[in-house]
Amino acid sequence: MKGRFLSLAASGAVLCLTAVTLTACGAVGGLTGDNEVTLRVVAADYGDNPQNSSAAYWKDLAAGFEKANPGVHVEVSVYSWSEVDAKVAAMVKAGKAPDIAQIGAYADYAAAGKLYKADELLSVRTEADFLAPLADAGKVKRVQYGMPFVSSTRLLFYNEKLLADAGVVGKDAKPGSWQPKNWADLEAAAKKLKAAGVPTPFAVPLGREEAQAETMMWTLAGGGGYTDNEEAYAIDSPDNIKTLEFLRDKLVGQGLTGSVEPGKVDRQAAFDAFTRGEVGMLNGHPTLLKQAAAKGVKFGMVPLPTADGSDPQAMGVADWVMAFKNGHRKESGAFLDYLYEPQNVTAFTAKYDLLPATTSGYRAVESGTGGAAPQLKTFLTALPNAKLYPVGKKSWAGVSEDIKEKIGTAVQPGGQPAKVLEEIATAARSADAH
Repeated sequence: MKGRFLSLAASGAVLCLTAVTLTACGAVGGLTGDNEVTLRVVAADYGDNPQNSSAAYWKDLAAGFEKANPGVHVEVSVYSWSEVDAKVAAMVKAGKAPDIAQIGAYADYAAAGKLYKADELLSVRTEADFLAPLADAGKVKRVQYGMPFVSSTRLLFYNEKLLADAGVVGKDAKPGSWQPKNWADLEAAAKKLKAAGVPTPFAVPLGREEAQAETMMWTLAGGGGYTDNEEAYAIDSPDNIKTLEFLRDKLVGQGLTGSVEPGKVDRQAAFDAFTRGEVGMLNGHPTLLKQAAAKGVKFGMVPLPTADGSDPQAMGVADWVMAFKNGHRKESGAFLDYLYEPQNVTAFTAKYDLLPATTSGYRAVESGTGGAAPQLKTFLTALPNAKLYPVGKKSWAGVSEDIKEKIGTAVQPGGQPAKVLEEIATAARSADAH
């Protein structure tokens, strides 16, 4: 299956709380001479509680940039992943687009002519440092508008103790030794976990926070995906229908996904339950490493197996930075060059156990420098065949929202996967044609 493949890549998202507005003030002068400029930046929150909110990172970044660039003030508003894309969309619709946005999709804004090109903003050194597959994924009609911020891929996490207590693995099994070969293995393990009294044998978070990621992981493992070999939408493919039928009948239908229906479970809520020892298995991204370790959870990680036991294909995700045409091209470009300085990249990726989107940052993770968790290398090895969302499509942002709103209903008992997928696919193809 062709698509946008990563050699190195992809990003995760984590829910936090309310919006926080930060303003860091520096000296006057610098870039803009006698005229002061205020850059408005909107960013997503990667923290899982107020204490580790991304707001602190952006506050320090803004302060450092202002100190080096008197006369340019930076105001950063940080929102949870469940609302940040909608917040920016509302600002743009109201004619009040931020100067810079760090969100999940860029192509619709690029197609509308609202964004600066990357080469209008960045120094040659910054532009050349992006990992090539991610830079390519940031292009619309071969022109780069989206600048990758962080990346990650996804793996299946499992609680070592719960699996041992349930008899899925032996009591003396080596850590990380469980290697499920197919979905039948997952179903069998989940049944044993349920019999052992585990509240949620297999968490399948299809709530608004990141339903599009959970869905894509399963559809790829089922031999499908969001697009076909020609990159046309294939959301309602027979393989995808079979995948959701498996989730509906074998996991949800047999009571293996917990007491709350998947469509009402957000990613961070599932992560939190995993760190409390209430979840046996779930798909996760690198941020879960630190969260689980902090609570003393012993866990293993493997690629999500395919339905039939064939070689798995990882899903890669990248989050994006873009600059809107607000007349502050020079100042926005200077801020972005500062954002992508190696020490600023590694400060963020190390804090949240994410993978960098730059070559210099990747080398730091690979070499074990830059404060990265050693287990991040497990995610690096999963990346060679990773496939991204179809982010280069201007329709993707809307399609992603449609998936978030509807996909959970397809896997409820009595749900209709074929009907739900057809509705989403029909709207996606229509949007893509205009």
